[in-house]
Amino acid sequence: MILTDNQLIINAQQGDMSSFEELVYRYDRHVLNIARSFRNSDEDAKDIYQEVFMRVFRGLKNFQFKSEFSTWLFRITTNVCITYQTRKKTHDSLDREISASEDETRTLADTLTDNKSTDELTLGSEISKYINKALEELPPQQKMVFTLKYFEEYKIREIAEMMQCSEGAVKKYLFTATHKMRTRLKNIMRDAR
Repeated sequence: MILTDNQLIINAQQGDMSSFEELVYRYDRHVLNIARSFRNSDEDAKDIYQEVFMRVFRGLKNFQFKSEFSTWLFRITTNVCITYQTRKKTHDSLDREISASEDETRTLADTLTDNKSTDELTLGSEISKYINKALEELPPQQKMVFTLKYFEEYKIREIAEMMQCSEGAVKKYLFTATHKMRTRLKNIMRDAR
């Protein structure tokens, strides 16, 4: 019989480690994907992942079922990502992972077809560098909203719940981040045509 998240939480609150491990198993890919999208680095994503689940483990005893577990978990994830961003001001790898499955990890560079010329491949790589650089220059909240919306495909309402702010604030962050990205990339995209 498959237990619900709430049943697993109650069991974990009573000391059942296998219930906690099941919660981690259910959500670990989501947390890792958000962290990868936000930091663009496997090493940073793993650090964020570890921090998130340490906070969940410490805080689970106080979980009061006022929201869904997933909402609470993703709120912790966004907070850890934003905190990590402010602590770590280094440049990331330029090969952003855009999807990961058990069998393969794909980067933006992998989406380029093999029949493109060297010039096209170089141009694509250069554009990726500028996109990543522009994304890294966004303030943490704008970057998180942009990442959750466009890389993880969450809805505005879901992002607002995760970030504990209004939908209007999310829309403002998203509008501002999109405007900044367009402004920074406008010349590059014009030159690429």
